[in-house]
This record gives sequence, structure tokens and C-alpha cells, in this order.
Amino acid sequence: QVQLVESGGGSVQAGGSLRLSCAASGYSLSRLCMGWFRQAPGKERERVAALYTDIGSTYIGDSVKGRFTISQDNAENTLYLQMNSLKPEDTGMYYCAARIWPLSGGYCNTLRPADYRFWGQGTQVTVSS
Repeated sequence: QVQLVESGGGSVQAGGSLRLSCAASGYSLSRLCMGWFRQAPGKERERVAALYTDIGSTYIGDSVKGRFTISQDNAENTLYLQMNSLKPEDTGMYYCAARIWPLSGGYCNTLRPADYRFWGQGTQVTVSS
């Protein structure tokens, strides 16, 4: 069982910054593939960033590359998404998600959105013009 709780969302002007947090409990981040997703009303859920824990690398979606950074604090068992230079199109509900990995490499990077087993409740991000 993994529990995820997001926080840090809010309303900002375009060009501003926010840092989202995802506090995980029940399992160490070292055993979890982690991802950040967002969803705007009426649109498909989009993966914006991920931790490929098994191979020690990260994924950043093209739409946010150069502006968003994913990181973790293992001591706090918390995942972060630093969002800079925010644009109105970044508006949406942001979720963190996780799946336990089986201690083999080349696993986290193969996950489809539907493969993530655990989801947080989401935190709203609104970026105004």
C-alpha cells in the first residue's frame, strides 16, 4: 500500500513559479517509479515528468522541458516538481503517481499512464495571463 499526498498548488501570474510536493508513505521512493501528471478540464491526462528510479534518470515532457524539474528528497520520502516560467496552458489539476518496481532495470521507463497503481488526490494549479 502506497499513499500519496500532493500539495503546493495555487494561483499565479504567467511567468511565476510554484513547487509541488508529493509526500509518499507506506513505501520508500527508492522502490517506486514516480510520475507527475496533469489534467485540464475536458482534456486527456498528460504525463509531464517522471523519475526512472531503477536506472537513476528522469523524464521531462516536451511541453515543459526547460521550465519544470523533478526531484526527490529520500530522507523526507517526498517527490517535488519545480515549475518555473509558468504559462496559462500549464493550468490544470496536478497529480503524482507511483508504481512499485521489481528491482530490475528498464522498468520505470516502460510504464504507460494506466500502469501507475497509486495516485494522489491532486493539487490545482491556475496560471493567469
